[in-house]
Amino acid sequence: MGAENEEIVTSGGGQQAATTAKAGGGGVNNSNKTPSLDSQLRQLSLSGAQLQRMNEWITQKKQIGTLSDDVLERICDLGHGNGGVVHKMRHSKSGVVLARKLVHLEVKPSVRNQILKELEVLHKCNSPYIVGFYGAFTTNNDISICMEFMDGLSLDIVMQTAGRITEKWVGRIAVAVIDGLTYLKEQFNILHRDVKPSNMLVNSRGEIKLCDFGVSCMLIDSMANSFVGTRSYMAPERLTGARYSIHSDVWSFGLSLVELVIGRYPIPTPSRREYAKLFGIRLEEVQLELQNGTTKEEAAASAAGEDTSPKTMAIFELLDYIVNRPPPVLPRRVFSDTFVDFVNKCLKKSVNERSNLAALAGEPFYKEHAAIEDGADFAKWVQSVIDIRSLNSSSLPT
Repeated sequence: MGAENEEIVTSGGGQQAATTAKAGGGGVNNSNKTPSLDSQLRQLSLSGAQLQRMNEWITQKKQIGTLSDDVLERICDLGHGNGGVVHKMRHSKSGVVLARKLVHLEVKPSVRNQILKELEVLHKCNSPYIVGFYGAFTTNNDISICMEFMDGLSLDIVMQTAGRITEKWVGRIAVAVIDGLTYLKEQFNILHRDVKPSNMLVNSRGEIKLCDFGVSCMLIDSMANSFVGTRSYMAPERLTGARYSIHSDVWSFGLSLVELVIGRYPIPTPSRREYAKLFGIRLEEVQLELQNGTTKEEAAASAAGEDTSPKTMAIFELLDYIVNRPPPVLPRRVFSDTFVDFVNKCLKKSVNERSNLAALAGEPFYKEHAAIEDGADFAKWVQSVIDIRSLNSSSLPT
């Protein structure tokens, strides 16, 4: 790549180095010198299709230029999450469709400006596994974060349409998430801090990307009271006040994988009877390994096929369960041994026993699915979900 593409990466908006805002706000000024896009991409192991898509993205990003409310047309709502509402927007000058997350914060202008400054690093995140960032700006007490639009939306919405996701597709998702988390950690020393299905996005190209990772500590602090849903994916050590580490992201990742394949939030863990009903198999075909912390009464009930799991939990009961009860476990006859082993290594209660990203990338389950380069089948599946959503639900965007 030449200097022109280097400029695209560093400015986040073509010839203009700042993303502006009205009402005394400001925008992300990404004028700091960064490596050229070419040098960044050479460090990654990308297929020809991925490299082509990254170049297309940078060109598209350059076309958008300066962002403000004046150049964005609202198409529809995409949903709510983490203290903000997400809209599907169209850039009036280029016609590019994007997603805008609107976060309302009652904070001082200096705090808003600091948040924008912290968001600058998003301009440097160029990975096939990280959702693209167009820029951010403020209007009064609102911060607009403009991102690449993923037409398949998030995996929690995918499950609303398609139900639980097969191990085959979850394997592909797992590889993308690990590669995305590894990219953030190795390139920028960033921990995601909010890994869950609603922050895993897919599109009809067959791409899988992470969004909403914690680049802005001040934004996280300002939105702390709105993260109730996030706490249900937090690792046990985080709920007891221990320091956050990459192992905490791994726990959230493992919990998300279980949710994707069973079709519901996996705490409390499904009983043998629930698994049998869920997958239409006989009770004796469900083999669950007892985890550390399982009581004798629970073990006896499991062996008898009794369903002793509480049906509903208050938030404090849920958090207590995460800290003090055994983690979710998948049945081996329903899922492959390599997948069950992979998930078990993500969901170790002890941080010292839980795998890190490098160890997970060496697991047979990861290697098996990483070796599959052609994403055409996955892309077709995502498109089928989009088509079903379009036919059956007028309340969700397509």
